[in-house]
Amino acid sequence: GGRITLTTADGAHRFRVSGIARTSPQGRTGGPTVWFTDARARALSGHPATVDAVLVRPRPGTTPGALAARLERALKNAPAARVCTGEGRGAAEEPGLEGAREVLEGIGGSFGGVATVVALFTTAGTVALSVGQRGREIALLRAIGATPRQIRRSIAAEALLVAPLAGALGTLPGIGLAHWWFGQLRDKGAIPAGVELSVSWIPLVSAVGAGLLTALLAGLAAARRPARIKPGQALGEAAAEPFRPGVVRTLLGTAALAGGCVLAGVAASSSGEDAANAALGVVMLFMLAVGLLGPFVARGCAWLVGLPLRAGRAPAVLAAANARANARRLASAITPLVLAMAFASTLVFLHTSEDHATAGQRREGVVADHVVSAPGGLPADATARAGRVRGVAAAVGVLRTGVLVRKGSGDGAWMETASAQGVSGTGRALAAVQDLDVRTGGLDALGRDAVAVDAGLASSLGVEVGDRLRLSLPDGSTAAPRVVATYGRGLGLAQVTLPRAALVSHVTSGFDSHVLVRDAKGADPAAVAAALGPLGEVTGPGGYAAARDEENELNAWANTVMAAVLGGFAAVAAANTLVMTVLDRRRELAMLRLIGSTRRQVLDMVRWEALLVVTAGVALGTAIALVTLVPMARGMTGEGPYLPPLTYAGFVGAAVALGLLATGLPARAGLRHGR
Repeated sequence: GGRITLTTADGAHRFRVSGIARTSPQGRTGGPTVWFTDARARALSGHPATVDAVLVRPRPGTTPGALAARLERALKNAPAARVCTGEGRGAAEEPGLEGAREVLEGIGGSFGGVATVVALFTTAGTVALSVGQRGREIALLRAIGATPRQIRRSIAAEALLVAPLAGALGTLPGIGLAHWWFGQLRDKGAIPAGVELSVSWIPLVSAVGAGLLTALLAGLAAARRPARIKPGQALGEAAAEPFRPGVVRTLLGTAALAGGCVLAGVAASSSGEDAANAALGVVMLFMLAVGLLGPFVARGCAWLVGLPLRAGRAPAVLAAANARANARRLASAITPLVLAMAFASTLVFLHTSEDHATAGQRREGVVADHVVSAPGGLPADATARAGRVRGVAAAVGVLRTGVLVRKGSGDGAWMETASAQGVSGTGRALAAVQDLDVRTGGLDALGRDAVAVDAGLASSLGVEVGDRLRLSLPDGSTAAPRVVATYGRGLGLAQVTLPRAALVSHVTSGFDSHVLVRDAKGADPAAVAAALGPLGEVTGPGGYAAARDEENELNAWANTVMAAVLGGFAAVAAANTLVMTVLDRRRELAMLRLIGSTRRQVLDMVRWEALLVVTAGVALGTAIALVTLVPMARGMTGEGPYLPPLTYAGFVGAAVALGLLATGLPARAGLRHGR
């Protein structure tokens, strides 16, 4: 019997409470909390001619499957209609579940793919280094009569024993990380509260199997040459490392390098998302090239970076000579550092580049004097009420949503999401509150059958002013408005700009995100802001930017976590490789002490070698990241990449600290043991 005021998309209304109901468990995940009559619900929805769903119950004796089949036959002429039964009802009852599925698939797919490549790459490098360091042992086995097949079987048996155990142990922190990450996504609102993490055995077994196969192949490849050469030659090569990269390895590395260069050229000549997609393969191909051509890369780096060392004191000269003479060992140390630097820089600086460009476009694009907003959005009449405030020259409501655009052609075409805004008022009013940086056409023609598009998106879609742009609207319906303008600030504002009237009937919630207000000449800004206060929170242009930054928080967080996990994993692999390399040289370090070198001189030599490795790794990793970032950043933002100096300096400092610690500590331990 009581009265309650509810704000709907068309304004505030008073309703009489006819009953109170206990919400179902779905209420915890964004389910309905207010109920109306059918007629009232249609009127409030903004699209009274359509409904979101029809609930059907079978008669006694009719199975759900049989009823679903009959419904599908009855609705065969309505291609947009879906019949959901059983577990399939979840997405229809809770639309947020579909969005959560897309988030999980997007983040999981991108992170899982890159993480798998990094893990397999580092696993292969570590196993190959371990087998390579056993050259003396393999040579001795060959000398006492072991056949090549027996050597290979021994390596394979070790991989089959160690890899499954290591993989099984690795799944434990992986499950823990999955629970933590899932919880963070839920806390940030990307996943509804009712969704729970399900740990399947399939990815666990797949990860263990991939690790086992990688370790087995890497071990057999590393043991191939020492197992098949003559015993005497094997003993000689165990004493002095030969510079003989395999022909197949060299050809594959050259092909990867050429492929990376070609793909980099394709990315540089493309625009929009095409450039970003092409550039994703660049870092992979160049990393593969560095791994396969490691000895050549290491020898070149040793010669170039070693030039200043050869002019230094004895430890520096000896470090440069060691690096040139042991190219394989140097390559094993450089590769994981390149991996860590390239992946961490690409992930982090791609986000900083996008943020930098977005912030600049918002700063220059929002020219309104006031931004009115509310936590749940603003009803449609808020714009008219703002326009009637004394001292206001223009007021434009902004309804933010997303649309789908079709890219590609034929069977290879796909749908891609583009940010969209529905704006109220005329093009002149819009220009008074937003400077979209119009490149072609004009906003004056922006009407119900018209659309303005970001220039980068228009270029990637191949549309110009006057063409029809086919869009899939939020409710699944399609539209083909005429392009009347292209503009340059789509990243910071919206990629697609439509009249509000063309969008409002196709969205679930018809609330405006903001109302942008421009003061009249000579008006008192404080007085105007005070008069706008009853409509919602009133801020300056920074309020618009803050709200958009909040929307991008999930992507920023996901990129940071991915960079931390992948960079940390590669850093651990780099540290492990450096420690293994130094420990394998204990006999060499002890010999230097026996011929008269002081402990300090030996440690100085190790430090110079570590700095040489770090310099080469940082330089190559940075080069790969830049070759990847330049086309990606230009394709996404139209600008070059933005590298915050302090962040980059932090990466370099971490690499230097890692190199010095991972070589200095085992070298000190080896010298103590040598005494």
